[in-house]
Amino acid sequence: MSSIFSQVFIITLLAAGVRMSMPILLAATGEIFAERSGILNINLEGQMLMGAFLSFVAGYYTHNIFLALAAGMLGGMLQALLMALACITLGAQHVVVGITLNMFSLGFTSFWYRIVFGITTAPPRAGVGTGKFAIPLLSRIPWLGEIFFSQNFLFYVAIVIVTVSYYILFKTQFGLKIRATGEYPRAAETLGVKVNVIKYSSMAICGSLAGLGGSYLSLISLNYFMDNITASRGFIALAIVIFGKWNPWMVFFASLLFGTTDALQLRMQAAGVNMPYQLMLMLPYLLTIIVMVITSKHSRFPAALGMNYEREKL
Repeated sequence: MSSIFSQVFIITLLAAGVRMSMPILLAATGEIFAERSGILNINLEGQMLMGAFLSFVAGYYTHNIFLALAAGMLGGMLQALLMALACITLGAQHVVVGITLNMFSLGFTSFWYRIVFGITTAPPRAGVGTGKFAIPLLSRIPWLGEIFFSQNFLFYVAIVIVTVSYYILFKTQFGLKIRATGEYPRAAETLGVKVNVIKYSSMAICGSLAGLGGSYLSLISLNYFMDNITASRGFIALAIVIFGKWNPWMVFFASLLFGTTDALQLRMQAAGVNMPYQLMLMLPYLLTIIVMVITSKHSRFPAALGMNYEREKL
């Protein structure tokens, strides 16, 4: 066992953990905006799935990574705005709408994948040609260079997104409006905040980032699309938001923890550890349950989370 957990093993494990945390990190960062504005976005899984599908189709036909990522973000955003329409404008119950749209996304992507690509023995590849981008000098730092500075370019984009998201939420007037809307929307509107506009804007941001997370799966991580490619990562991202206390940087480190756990179970299988592979597959989800049980009791949710705001009702 000691030979398995060597220095090379640990470095490659942590580097893989960073890669596998990416879709969860992007989706969870977007979810912070939605929940901070009061929307309980259970549809995160569906938004990632829609982004994964549309980005793959765009990448397959254009062979342009940027157009493909843009298509994925657009797909996730449209799915998020559909939920926003149902919850904000029509006053539907958030959890019911989210679950319904998750099922819709699964059926929609599976159906249209077969319409576009047919039924084949070997799945088609996106062919956008992405790979590791080693940052000069920094990538030569022992341990840290391989783990953090020899990743796909989207990881560095994600760091920028996390930094900007933290600044927006806690250092800008727009972020203050988002947080006020999620805590006490009536008081926010009294002070001139357009509550519904803030909610729609937050959902658009959430959907875009969730779609980008899904795009990472189909374009970069796997380079192909399959049914339910997200494999409940959207629900893990929901747990990450609670674990990270709706703070982008805490969510970043929590995502690394979950990504590393996922990478560990894969390497344990490859190393031939004497344990049923089904048990190893469930490790990330088991960790999700444990985190939810431990942190949910001590987490302070936005006061108006999941509540529909109607200005005519007191």
